[in-house]
Amino acid sequence: MLLITKATGKNLVAFGGKVTHEPMDENSELPIMRHSTAHVLAAAVLELFPGTKVDIGPATETGFYYDFDGARPLTFRDLPAIEEKMAEIVAKNIPFERREVDRREAREIFDRLGQGYKLERLADIPDGETISIYVTGNFIDLCRGPHVTSTGQIGGFKLLNIAGAYYRGSESNKQLQRIYGTAFRTQGEVEEYLKSLEEAKRRDHRKLGKELKLFTIDEEVGSGLVLWLPRGTTIRTELQRFITEELVKQGYEMVMTPHVARLGLFRTSGHFPYYKESQFEPMLDRENLPLQMTIGEAKAALEQGKVDGFLLKPMSCPAHICIFKSSPKSYRDLPCRLAEFASVYRWEQSGELNGMTRVRGFTQDDAHIFCTEDQLEAEILGCISLVEKIFSTLGMTEYRVRIGLHDPAADKYIGTPEVWEKSENALRLAVKRLGVPCREEIGEAAFYGPKIDFVVRDVIGRDWQLGTVQVDYNLPERFDLTYIGKDNLPHRPVMIHRAPFGSMERFTGILIEHFAGDFPLWLAPEQVRVLPVSDPLIPYAEEVRHALREKKIRVAVDAHSDKLGAKIRRAETEKVPYVLIIGEKEAENRTVSIRSRLCTPEKEIITVGECVQILANEISQRTLRMAKTG
Repeated sequence: MLLITKATGKNLVAFGGKVTHEPMDENSELPIMRHSTAHVLAAAVLELFPGTKVDIGPATETGFYYDFDGARPLTFRDLPAIEEKMAEIVAKNIPFERREVDRREAREIFDRLGQGYKLERLADIPDGETISIYVTGNFIDLCRGPHVTSTGQIGGFKLLNIAGAYYRGSESNKQLQRIYGTAFRTQGEVEEYLKSLEEAKRRDHRKLGKELKLFTIDEEVGSGLVLWLPRGTTIRTELQRFITEELVKQGYEMVMTPHVARLGLFRTSGHFPYYKESQFEPMLDRENLPLQMTIGEAKAALEQGKVDGFLLKPMSCPAHICIFKSSPKSYRDLPCRLAEFASVYRWEQSGELNGMTRVRGFTQDDAHIFCTEDQLEAEILGCISLVEKIFSTLGMTEYRVRIGLHDPAADKYIGTPEVWEKSENALRLAVKRLGVPCREEIGEAAFYGPKIDFVVRDVIGRDWQLGTVQVDYNLPERFDLTYIGKDNLPHRPVMIHRAPFGSMERFTGILIEHFAGDFPLWLAPEQVRVLPVSDPLIPYAEEVRHALREKKIRVAVDAHSDKLGAKIRRAETEKVPYVLIIGEKEAENRTVSIRSRLCTPEKEIITVGECVQILANEISQRTLRMAKTG
């Protein structure tokens, strides 16, 4: 049993044979053990490489790291020796001794040790706050703790890699070396985690996206801007068709808005300047600049709001508000549900870009509902039911809800405390009715309103934030939205922002990894491949293809002169769900031999008509089948 007093962070635990993320409370022991393991790492490095300077070493969601500045660069080859030294320190069961010291004594200690980074961190501690150090054998660290009682209480651990990390995260500072590791209660859990890392590599959407020809990112087009290849576009189109069908059932109307809009629109909404740092630079309205104003002066005036310009659309809500305002509304017109597959643009730092999951241009399955307060709860529940439908159809059945609340002490929010209380309570009530695990997080609201985020666990136990529903009393106020009520007086509508997929790019990237590229039949870019055993059978194979295409089934014929085994392996590698083998008997009897990666057919030899019916039914029902093999 670990002796602990306090901990924060997230946990990664064994879950049904897989390693999975789960939220942790402040009394959880694993982050404390991981933080303690980071101290052991630093102690080992200092023992092996005297003179190395150390900075910080916190616990992370899946382990720990420590930053070093050594006389010589550490390499991956150094990790086994460091691990061995760490194991020695753990085996000695050395106590973690906490000492509270005054500022002068702490300065003397780290000055004597030649640890300049610790002296700078010491200067960050406000006057009057307790200063504590932890002593582990010969290693002394500036740390508020807590830690395990002794090194013998540290469980399994493994050093993973070395990367560069700028001091204090600023590119203007020196680059240090960061050693990453993982730690769990037992070595068995460590091995499970390492297996999950290997599985994640196998499923990496960047790797599979290239192999399966789904998408590409070309520097000539721009970093973070996805080019959807034909096969990837097919997946996206099917996802959009799926959600559009559900939107029609719920009474949404589809709209389209431009990729750019006047900067003044986003000043009114508050997106500019609230999200200024994550937006592309505004563009000048060159036709309406004041006379004699230079371009440089105009750019400065644009920033100051003295002249107007244009902005690549970071959000579609202001444009949807303008659509709502384009005609008078009465209570009989509400709720008004507007939906769009809207392309938006955000300026992400280059170091944060990651395939399809972190990009600069993306398409949101965006919608905004304008309703009365009496309709609010029902509309929120309607949004939630849509998210549930999507998750169940795609096999993402394990999820939790996170309610993002505003922080009253922060100045980044608009609106009154009364409005925030009302909107946050509306979300709490809706989530309570949903009956799923939920936690509240202060400071995670959008600047205009609280939100529900859906955190989904994929098949290998990783958590992804998908789908969001936000309640907004503030933007209707800022844009002076009204409708005429039953009393013939103007009233203010409430606005709901919702995006079940979030981003088509990110969602597709996550689905690639969730299915490991083995999409269910309805989503697969190529659903069926016909394999004639020899060239004389190609005409009949083409007849089969035509019959399937008549039912809008995506099918191709492999007319290469390869042997059948090679054709089957190629279809397997390209993850085609069904193959239809055409031999002489099949051609003579007007049948096909059907094989599937996704299921075992009831009959292997069937007529073309039976084949068409089986596949068409599976596609129309969006049946979820997981591949039998990787």
